[in-house]
Amino acid sequence: MTTAYVYDPIYLEHDMTGHPENKRRLERTMALLGEQGMLERLTELKPSPISMERLQRNHSQGYIDQVRRVSERGGGHLDPDTYANSRSYDTALVAAGGLVDAVEAVLDGRVDNAFAMVRPPGHHALNSQGMGFCLFNNVAVAARYALEEKGLERILIVDFDVHHGNGTQDSFYEESSVLYFSTHQYPYYPGTGHWREIGKGEGQGYTANVPLPGGVGDEGFQCIFDEFLYPLAERYQPQLILVSAGYDSHWDDPLAMMGLSITGYAHLARTLKAMASDFCGGKIAFTLEGGYHLEVLSHSILNALKVLLGDEDIVDPLGPSPRPERPIDDLLVQLKGLHRLV
Repeated sequence: MTTAYVYDPIYLEHDMTGHPENKRRLERTMALLGEQGMLERLTELKPSPISMERLQRNHSQGYIDQVRRVSERGGGHLDPDTYANSRSYDTALVAAGGLVDAVEAVLDGRVDNAFAMVRPPGHHALNSQGMGFCLFNNVAVAARYALEEKGLERILIVDFDVHHGNGTQDSFYEESSVLYFSTHQYPYYPGTGHWREIGKGEGQGYTANVPLPGGVGDEGFQCIFDEFLYPLAERYQPQLILVSAGYDSHWDDPLAMMGLSITGYAHLARTLKAMASDFCGGKIAFTLEGGYHLEVLSHSILNALKVLLGDEDIVDPLGPSPRPERPIDDLLVQLKGLHRLV
């Protein structure tokens, strides 16, 4: 397998001391990948800034200008959670452009799969509003690129961040060209992602939300992917899978209350890779979203890259959750019925 990674030192320049979404997330990840000899096994893709034409497919010009102005005056907050500094605008352009570069390489067959280790993250960013640590919606911009410039008609976006990707859902809520699938803690920030949110108009049935109570872990997530996501994907037959990879559903993440382990995350990555092999010629690209425990984040990305390369071994220094897992049998039955999978 040929696996690409996207990274650039500019991703460290968007930073705020004391904020959970800071440069140390990628500093620790890149250090671990270097220590483990992983980077030399990968194909490096140098990211380029997103063009205005591509960015405007998902964001209003007024909002793009707002982010630029905040950066030009030295920084500030777009909302109480979401900051920008003097380098954030340029960094966010290269983050969105980096995922597009990864998707282009996968679709052109230059690599089999890819992981874009970009920041700031993106899945909360709306058309005209940044929120939830996110400036531009990297995965939505990349999906628009694949639809508009590569001629794709069906893209599956899988979002396993602990927070619902309201921005991504909003981008495609009335379209059938993207099947958006999200597992997330609920009720929790940003308050969206109820199972009743299934799309509207042409998009009805093409949004699948899995709102989870705290405490769901490896067994529950694997059941969701095997028994709900896989049949949805088989019915949809995507031509590309994009993954919003947030690693904050780990049992020790400081911002959430879920029960996944690093090993559990690796199994989800393995399932998604198999899904891509079954339905779209292996075409899959991951992009980084959340995850605020540095060892969890770095080892989860390491394992995801191992999976993409075809390795069998998993590195998990923290082990399984010490807490009993919350059952989700009733929710799974309800979701299968709602989406006509029974």
